[in-house]
Amino acid sequence: MSLHETEAAPEAEIPETETETGQPAKRSWTSADSWIVLGYALFAFVVFNGLWLNLGQGYLWNSASDQNMWEWFFSVTADNVLHLRNPLISDFQNYPLGVNMMSNTAMLGLSIPLTPVTLTFGPTVSVTGVMTGGIAGTAAAWYYVLSRHLVRSRVAAAIGGAFCGFAPSVISHANAHPNFVAWFLMPFIALKVIRLSQGVRPVRNGVFLGLMLAYQIFLGEEPLFIGALTFIVFGLVYVLARPREVPSMLRPLGIGVGIAALISVALVAFPLWWQFFGPQSYQTIEHGPVGNDTAAFTRFATQSIAGDAKAAADVSMNRTEENAFFGWPLIVLMVVVTIWLWRDIVARAMAIAMFAMAWLSTGQYLIVAHDKTDIPGPWLWFHELPLFDSVLESRYAMGSVFLIGALLALATDRVFTAAASPDGPQLPVRLMWVGAVVAVLLPIAPTELVVKDRPRTPVFFTDGTWRQYVGVNGTLVTVPLPSGSNSEPLHWQIDADLGFKMPEGYFIGPNSETDRRGRYGAIQRPTSILLDNVKESGVTPEITDVERAQAVEDLRYWNADVVVLPPRTNDAALRSTVDLLLNVPSELVGGVWVWDVQPLTP
Repeated sequence: MSLHETEAAPEAEIPETETETGQPAKRSWTSADSWIVLGYALFAFVVFNGLWLNLGQGYLWNSASDQNMWEWFFSVTADNVLHLRNPLISDFQNYPLGVNMMSNTAMLGLSIPLTPVTLTFGPTVSVTGVMTGGIAGTAAAWYYVLSRHLVRSRVAAAIGGAFCGFAPSVISHANAHPNFVAWFLMPFIALKVIRLSQGVRPVRNGVFLGLMLAYQIFLGEEPLFIGALTFIVFGLVYVLARPREVPSMLRPLGIGVGIAALISVALVAFPLWWQFFGPQSYQTIEHGPVGNDTAAFTRFATQSIAGDAKAAADVSMNRTEENAFFGWPLIVLMVVVTIWLWRDIVARAMAIAMFAMAWLSTGQYLIVAHDKTDIPGPWLWFHELPLFDSVLESRYAMGSVFLIGALLALATDRVFTAAASPDGPQLPVRLMWVGAVVAVLLPIAPTELVVKDRPRTPVFFTDGTWRQYVGVNGTLVTVPLPSGSNSEPLHWQIDADLGFKMPEGYFIGPNSETDRRGRYGAIQRPTSILLDNVKESGVTPEITDVERAQAVEDLRYWNADVVVLPPRTNDAALRSTVDLLLNVPSELVGGVWVWDVQPLTP
């Protein structure tokens, strides 16, 4: 299998010099490569500029509750490492049941090694660094692979790498989904599989492939699944066009993939068992139909130069799930490039895989501008299969991102090669092509992410006042309890140096001990539901002895020592409700209302 060939005749590979032993020498790293990678890093910093310049109070506004959640993951992981506890679980939230960290994509591959950074500078620095480095690293990784193994032109590879790292869907997930911006291993994983199919050092490449697969699992399993599926589609299309190459691929692939499987399974078997069968694990999580509306492919993302927030919100789940949004100019260009490069087998396989992943992301039936049609999509046959059933189908469009980047690189390289030929066109073709590519990509270029100040943590937590109320084995209950729509308590817990534990929270766990389907947040106790209703309505309900008895029962289940109400919307109704539930007067301490409930929960 060659990385670049046509049906008519194989095209030239990237020029490589030879060493004295006759082996091809690697393309040397030059200052031009360094400047390109530095450019990616600087651009990534610009995207996260608002957060870097306000690490104390800055919050990614479009992340909803996700920045608090990810900072909690990194903070708790660092604390587990510091105290030599099992990093695969924590009971700092959802006490007493706890949270399965492997089931919650806590990104242990980075959160564990970044423990010193988290402990020294705080989780905001770690999470921001991971997201900034993830985007820049993904662009750099694709640039390296494209420039060394697919195209001759560094400009072509730089364009492809930039798109892979800064595509609209990646920037959408940059709103505090670090696992979906750190794709930097995926091009090397794909390259190793290709090298195995070519029969190149099957044992050595198999070892490296196994190590990378294992590490990617600790970075993000869903990106690995999407990337692997994308590559499988690409590979199937290629071998269908070149069936005679299949027999020569089988032996080296079998050796390399077998070695990779043995190594990766040995490294991740226990963590994966813990994820699917350990405490607070779940088997699948139902999201309902969330396929991409076809209109999402031609519109512009919220965080892009031509973005229209209302138009984007009209055809997406939320600001962090704008998984298509390539813009109509790029869609047109991809159609043109597909037709133009159709005779190139690799380009054809990429193009077909690109359209296949986009189609898969549309869900069970095609939706056109909100109108559901009777046209079935391939997701109709996959959505109930294991692993598939836990993935948001709209995210499969992200598999198209890297194929688009590679096709942009191939097309640019083809133009540059033709322009360099003595028989080539006399017009400034390179400049014209680059101008056209810039015109297509500029509307979807990312803008700086929206950052606003998050509410300040009450002094009760920051100055240690809470220690006067919480015993060694007790918990602190916030009003209302933490959830996906109320994740601030996770931040307060971090600011209190993880000195206390909390019931409920924002995470993914099982529906119950017998129902292993996943759900967002804890299984709420009756008192928690009551407080949520008061928060929404602003009305103090009638409280009877039944509700009072239930409140005491719930507090005892949570092993609560203190109940805390910070200033918030409808706090007057919440305060009067808790007063009636506990028959204990509140007191204002450190900027919060406090109920000492230790006499009720001996």
